[in-house]
Amino acid sequence: MEKKLERNIPILYLFSFFWLSLIIVPIIVPLFESRGLSLAQVFYLQAIFALFVVLFEVPSGYIADVFGRKNALVSGSIFHGIGFTWLYYADSFAELVIFEMVVGLGSSLLSGADLSLLYDSQESLGYSPAKKTRGIANLRFVKSVAEGISALFSSILIVHSFEVTVLANAMFAWCPLVSSLLLTEAPFKRMEASRPIGNLKRVVAHLFYEDRMLRLICLNIIFFSLATFYVVWLLQPYWRDQGIPLGMFGILWAAQSFLFAVACKLCIPLEEKFGAVPVLLVMGVLPVVGYFAMAALGGIVGIMFCATFFVSRGLNQIILSDALNSRVPSAYRATANSMTSFAFRGIYIITGPVVGLLIDWQGMYFALSAIGVVCTILLGLVLAPLLEEIAQMRKYPC
Repeated sequence: MEKKLERNIPILYLFSFFWLSLIIVPIIVPLFESRGLSLAQVFYLQAIFALFVVLFEVPSGYIADVFGRKNALVSGSIFHGIGFTWLYYADSFAELVIFEMVVGLGSSLLSGADLSLLYDSQESLGYSPAKKTRGIANLRFVKSVAEGISALFSSILIVHSFEVTVLANAMFAWCPLVSSLLLTEAPFKRMEASRPIGNLKRVVAHLFYEDRMLRLICLNIIFFSLATFYVVWLLQPYWRDQGIPLGMFGILWAAQSFLFAVACKLCIPLEEKFGAVPVLLVMGVLPVVGYFAMAALGGIVGIMFCATFFVSRGLNQIILSDALNSRVPSAYRATANSMTSFAFRGIYIITGPVVGLLIDWQGMYFALSAIGVVCTILLGLVLAPLLEEIAQMRKYPC
């Protein structure tokens, strides 16, 4: 059993690599536009995707906690493959909605289950807390490298056509299913299937009411997920406005994905050397700087500041993710991860279309500035209390 659990770790890295090998991502906004969508409709489409993720996010995390993480990964991989295969044929807004629905269901089943299985495998093998954190960092690193490599493929394939790129992406989309079948379920305390409502109430109480530190960690995960997500759908039209040719989109996306990978790798050494507070401060300031710089500067300088979001994302997905998973019992770890994603997607359902309308009304640069202002305000409301709590814990350690 121990050898199978040891084998889980590289297989999970392989699974995550294939899951994030989405060749279409660096050109997805131009792809949607080529099928008749406006930029505002792209935001509406992502809100629909978020809605379906929200509908299934917590139930899918609960399924993983009751019926096993491997079963969730296998099921999610099937929907993942079906969804991106359907994209090859989708040619209208309605057909793209179906694509978002299927991929949303797959994403909700996969979200958090890979991380939970990694954490459970490491716990069963008796890994130290530091080694567990490195495991999370390695998982994020692999995902970002996958995004970077697939982005480079995108630059090569888009020279031929959108259709060739989408077809290649559909073929890659079935690879996670193959690797998920090789996984072994790690021992973990399962929640009782007969008490779903009571179980969910217990998870919510533990995350948002019983522990102030855990509540602040969850709120920051939600905030920084949003702060670094809006820009994902603005980068490609922003690059186009700066005169960047479509064939360069994949190269730019790859560069930023590799930067994200570097941030994941450096996060732990930086935290060990300088402490959590300076790393959290840098993580918090970067998206705000990025939005204002993109809005005000433009050109090559504006494009360079796009990188701030990927560095911030790399830091927050290690330091905050580890802080959450290390404080949550194994019995509902997948549900807890899904619940933070559920909250993030739920807020995006409302705010994503607002950003789209803002762009239609006043243009992209006004929208970038507006998001920067909102992020600045929320930074004081969400990150400052977390930093204060960390200071208090150091002052009066339990």
